[in-house]
Amino acid sequence: MNRQTENPSAMTVIEIDHSRTRAKGAVAGASKPAKARVKRAGPIGPQAVSGRMRRIKWAILVLTLSIYYVTPFLRWDRGQNAPDQAVLLDFEHGRLYAFFIEIWPQDLYLVTGLLILASVILILANALAGRVWCGFACPQTVWTDLFLLVERLIEGDRRERLKSMNVPLTLAKALRIGIKHSAWLLISLMTGGTLIFYFTDAPDLVRAFAGGDVSATALTWIAVFTGTTYGLAGFAREQVCTFMCPWPRLQGAIWDPEAFTVNYRDYRGEERMSAKKATELRARGAAAGDCVDCGLCVNVCPIGIDIREGPNFACINCGLCVDACDSVMTRLDRPRGLIDYESWRNIERGHRGEARGSRLVRPKTIALAVVSVGLAAGLVGLLATKATGAIAVLHDRDPLAVILSDGSVRNAYTVKLLNKTSVAHHYTLAIKGIDASLSIVGRDDGTPITVEPDGSESLRVTLTTASPKDADVVFIASDETGGSVLSTADKFVAR
Repeated sequence: MNRQTENPSAMTVIEIDHSRTRAKGAVAGASKPAKARVKRAGPIGPQAVSGRMRRIKWAILVLTLSIYYVTPFLRWDRGQNAPDQAVLLDFEHGRLYAFFIEIWPQDLYLVTGLLILASVILILANALAGRVWCGFACPQTVWTDLFLLVERLIEGDRRERLKSMNVPLTLAKALRIGIKHSAWLLISLMTGGTLIFYFTDAPDLVRAFAGGDVSATALTWIAVFTGTTYGLAGFAREQVCTFMCPWPRLQGAIWDPEAFTVNYRDYRGEERMSAKKATELRARGAAAGDCVDCGLCVNVCPIGIDIREGPNFACINCGLCVDACDSVMTRLDRPRGLIDYESWRNIERGHRGEARGSRLVRPKTIALAVVSVGLAAGLVGLLATKATGAIAVLHDRDPLAVILSDGSVRNAYTVKLLNKTSVAHHYTLAIKGIDASLSIVGRDDGTPITVEPDGSESLRVTLTTASPKDADVVFIASDETGGSVLSTADKFVAR
């Protein structure tokens, strides 16, 4: 997709097909894109880099992996008869537990609301800083970074790995490859095994593993998740971010020129030339770009793109090229920020020699922030008022009403009481809206109805009135244990 800038002579190419990369040295001292392109074979092996962005990525990697691996072992006291695992997706009983939150199948609207909130926050983040989620906290990015770290520790950095590709297979090389893949498989196994812990009690499953008493179902899912992690983080890598994930394809609709994304300040970097030649030109008072075309920004990119060619939807905004370029500029004693988090509007202003501006706070971001806060407040309110029980009433259909010998009319109902807590609750049933006597089949009138923990109770209820008329009737279940009141409405039919 091409976008014409305000400068008629400038053209921004926003490219999503990044499987091509520029031939090394093809752009010596010119601002035009290189014509020669070569295909990459296999997964990209980016070069290691140090700097502020890399440190932030390491910190987020440690934090997210710690949360993932530790969370299943956290305990949360929910009382008697309830699981004490803090986060648990209990398929057997149809429950989702997350610390103090308990979601039943009837409460899936809360999960839907949470997913909508996450989507709005993701769009807001994109309006502020592009694909910053992808570059720092996406699971694919986190595990790929971990696999790359293992690869570097065992096989060396990018240069050593490239040299090794052209070397015949030796015992030492085979040993390194074997150790690397063994480490990858171990990480994948830990990842797959940990994911299973979210669906069953983690300590119990660990003891089952130790005793060799694990179900075939658990082993099958562990194998599936292990293979998925091994394949996606070890081999697919950037292909997941480009072709499997739908987010890059959405960038065409939500790309925002005011967002602070990773960009190349070409008005400062071009024309590219060696540091020595630039020094000579500047000594004569001629213009020279700061970019020395070292290619380090491309070598460190986990996606394999050249950010100097303009905005690219495949860019995950990880900022590693920022660290790489800053390190070169520092060594050359030139200002940092040749590649930086910058809005495209500011790139255009730079071409015109205008001062930079920032519009992070604008109608779009304000609206998204307001929607996010509103959704979050709504979800908190729904959680705070979520009932610990439920009542449902089903009117008998055949017959709808029975006329007794004394002329009174009787309607029959099935009333179901549901207890969503881990302790037994006692309910008293009553009605309003019609002058009728309530009777519970098989129970003494006025006797509290006990509903067991995490259980339900179905009742046959009849309403009889001597002055029949069609009316709305409200069934009320007063909770003597927790003090809450459940209610639902139905119809009383006179004929």
